[in-house]
Amino acid sequence: MKPVAGDPGTIRIRGARMHNLQGIDLDLPRNRLIVVTGLSGSGKSSLAFDTIYAEGQRRYVESLSAYARQFLGQREKPDVDSIEGLPPTIAIEQRASSHNPRSTVATTTEIYDYLRVLYARAGIPHCPKCGREIRKQSAQEIADRLIARGGETPRLVLAPVVRGRKGEHREVFRSLASSGFLRARVDGTVRDLGEIPKLAKRSAHTIEAVVDRLTPTEGRRARLQEAVELALKVGEGVLRVLDEAHGEEEVYSAQYACPDCGVAVEEIEPRMFSFNSPYGACPGCDGLGNSLEFDADLVVPDPSKSIEDGAIRAWRLTGRRNAIHTNRLLRQFSRAFGVPLDVPFRDLPDAGRRTLLEGTPDGSEPFFEGVLPNLQRRFRQTDSEYVKHRLMQFMSERPCRDCKGARLRPVSLAVRVAGRSILETSPLPVDGAHAFLAGLSLEGEAKAVAAPIVRELLSRLKFLRDVGLGYLTLDRRSDTLSGGEAQRIRLATQVGSGLVGVCYVLDEPTIGLHPRDNARLLETLRAMRDLGNTVILVEHDEETIRSADWVVDLGPGAGRMGGRLVAQGTPAEIERDRTSCTGRYLSGAVSIPVPARRRPRRDGAEIVVRGARENNLKGIDVRIPLGLFTCVTGVSGSGKSTLVYDILDRAARRSLSGGREKPGLHDRIEGLRGVDQAISIDQSPIGRTPRSNAATYTGALDAIRKLFAGTLEAKVRGYGPARFSFNLPGGRCEACEGQGQKCLAMHFLPDVYVTCELCRGTRFNRETLQVRWRGRTIAEVLQMPVEEAAAFFKNAPTLPRILGTLLDVGLGYLHLGQPSTTLSG
Repeated sequence: MKPVAGDPGTIRIRGARMHNLQGIDLDLPRNRLIVVTGLSGSGKSSLAFDTIYAEGQRRYVESLSAYARQFLGQREKPDVDSIEGLPPTIAIEQRASSHNPRSTVATTTEIYDYLRVLYARAGIPHCPKCGREIRKQSAQEIADRLIARGGETPRLVLAPVVRGRKGEHREVFRSLASSGFLRARVDGTVRDLGEIPKLAKRSAHTIEAVVDRLTPTEGRRARLQEAVELALKVGEGVLRVLDEAHGEEEVYSAQYACPDCGVAVEEIEPRMFSFNSPYGACPGCDGLGNSLEFDADLVVPDPSKSIEDGAIRAWRLTGRRNAIHTNRLLRQFSRAFGVPLDVPFRDLPDAGRRTLLEGTPDGSEPFFEGVLPNLQRRFRQTDSEYVKHRLMQFMSERPCRDCKGARLRPVSLAVRVAGRSILETSPLPVDGAHAFLAGLSLEGEAKAVAAPIVRELLSRLKFLRDVGLGYLTLDRRSDTLSGGEAQRIRLATQVGSGLVGVCYVLDEPTIGLHPRDNARLLETLRAMRDLGNTVILVEHDEETIRSADWVVDLGPGAGRMGGRLVAQGTPAEIERDRTSCTGRYLSGAVSIPVPARRRPRRDGAEIVVRGARENNLKGIDVRIPLGLFTCVTGVSGSGKSTLVYDILDRAARRSLSGGREKPGLHDRIEGLRGVDQAISIDQSPIGRTPRSNAATYTGALDAIRKLFAGTLEAKVRGYGPARFSFNLPGGRCEACEGQGQKCLAMHFLPDVYVTCELCRGTRFNRETLQVRWRGRTIAEVLQMPVEEAAAFFKNAPTLPRILGTLLDVGLGYLHLGQPSTTLSG
């Protein structure tokens, strides 16, 4: 098991110095499950991602032609002396999932692509209006079917020319007679065309030309075939066959068109089932499933107020001139409909409230436009971005009125496989979709076509189940997934690829997992290893560390105090190593004590969520005490995030600060009066550009800039706080635009980042750096670790609180100006 230097089964790393790594040398065994652990900030991600993965990617790109390399975003060579024995690398990071509202679990895993092909090739179209099955048949197939049915009674072959249309239709009868037809069936009765029938002008009529009358037998095949072809031509692809003796009637179509409703369906193609394509997307919402509409709960946020007191907030906040107009409208409404203006809004009659908000139909007397239609019209007609911005605070996402959230056109939703439309398949959880497809029973050509598609779908669904995601629905939006769920989806996709000889690098795959689901995840990781891959995990989870083949412990501290190799070996060897902090916790020599006493609960100080039933919640009532540390737990998919984020957080934001997001389904929430503010801390990154850092995110830089602007030197020069921002012209170095380095495009070689020659990486121009606070320039302050900055600014206003909080959560090693893109999750 122990790696040997120079062995072909070893990844040999020498002189790794990325970020805070202290030039470490390391030998890792290949085709093993390896855990890199250590304190936060000790250099785990710098080793696993910024060194091992980055070098593997760089080498792969360098193996491509110069022509191909110029189109690829290439990585800078990591700061390492050498890496030998490195296989191709793939990273599965703990990054946020897609923020594209069109991205779902099914599209991310390509399951939806296979579903689209399945429905296009094995689906049976139905009429979106009447639900009748629509089949496409050639004239020969229709003739064969009629002969196969047999029978001794003659049949009428009819060609529909008018379907349920008002009028006398004299020109239709003349056209049929001139074409040689002798009879026609009019509203179910066969009539002679020698004399034009008189029809009621204001009634709807159906007219069908009688093409032939014959008994469909093998001996009359040629005549039957000719009659069918003529009927399809006259009836524009549709014909009817009537058994006069038994009164039975059949409809046949040479096109995908409903013979009763006349709804035509184009050739069934996979693009019909894509909500990202104009051929399949609902035109009302462009395939998003939702649209922004004015929300009555935001327009009238406090129904305890009367209309006179400003219950209709949307009208109250749209300018003085408009207020005069709306007040006049309200008085006219009150007189016309007898609705009082001095009564709380919630106590108004239901009909009065509905009329006030939704208005009356056009042309009615008395007419009232309604608050919501009025706002909608103003939003649509205005050219002012300011007015639109003001009005948008009263809008929220609602299911599309046309597709009711289905995203697709009605014709696409009417195609069925085994009686299910794609709309009924997409909301299934992974477990349910697997059961449906595994029990799918098709016949004939559809069975042969669907077999390889279903096999691939079952394989991908199985991988999702193996990583503990069987509870996720296929239509779940990617931007609602937790970081752990998004990473496990990417993990399942990689497992499904079946690659061998690869080095996978993962960032805390167990995060957010219940212990029950850990075993399934570790089983999947071991399966990846057993295929012949090297699996490297950045992890803190005890069960994962104990399950590893090899453990690398970095430390001993964080930031400048970390970046060294403390210990490496099997979990048992790490446990016996007294210099390893991780080993001491594994052996039990050090542990986190359980509090002997708990804070007592105050009577009545609680938030109560009543009737929570969003997603999979079953109408539950939950009590959350105020002033206590409350933990909501349960297995993956049990409804934790739905309760806390989708219901409680959104409802609290809407109640306390007018949030726009609509809370999940619930009856009511009691006790929010005991809360002043709702703050949500989730796994989304704090910044996506190098300009974002710990100082800008926490607001410390604003306070620091004010200190510098308050110095005598700054006042003499006329410098304000903006002068000390590297994001604004004036004080920053314009040669690098405040970034401290320049990116040089090298065409087919990786981009090279060089330190700006003018500011030498300080980000500011010479004049700005001449201003000092207690002997330090703004650039020198941004290079300070939080721990040093806390001591430096201990007497400054605001800053001790901000920096002290960063120290309290163990981030004293971070530099104030360290880009957020270099921070671990």
